[in-house]
Amino acid sequence: MALDRAALAAELEDMAAADHRLAAKGYSDDPAERLAWRRLTARHGDRLGAIMDEHGWPTADQVGEEAARAAWLIAQHADRQLDVQRRALRLLEQAVEAGLASPRDLAFLRDRTLVNEGLKQIYGTQIAGVQDGSPVPWPCEDPARMDELRAEVGIEPFAVHVARHAPA
Repeated sequence: MALDRAALAAELEDMAAADHRLAAKGYSDDPAERLAWRRLTARHGDRLGAIMDEHGWPTADQVGEEAARAAWLIAQHADRQLDVQRRALRLLEQAVEAGLASPRDLAFLRDRTLVNEGLKQIYGTQIAGVQDGSPVPWPCEDPARMDELRAEVGIEPFAVHVARHAPA
């Protein structure tokens, strides 16, 4: 089937907008709100899986920057669909190798997938919690090289990230 770039871009952007509207509900004290978030991310993960089946990874040259970023966000939030995250990771790796996608996005998705697999992350992009008012990353493979690896893919040093997000 031919790729209708405009329709696919609009669909991905609409999914990202819905994601942004409901994201806070994923942390709600209300079980119904948490369930609504899980259902949304599952529906989006299923749809992204179908898009990847049909078109591969939706790169910016195919669907535009905003829609490509939306696809990445949907993959990031497909936490209960590890098969979708793993496939997105493989396709995004290929897109990065071809110069069609962001190494930074790939680093975030790689860390997210590793954490969801119960493994140590590489770049320290996934936060396990807050200790003494500061974000603490999930365990990293090589904490001493974390900032060096972050810099290689265009991610700010962890301390800069923490300082920006620390409570005032």
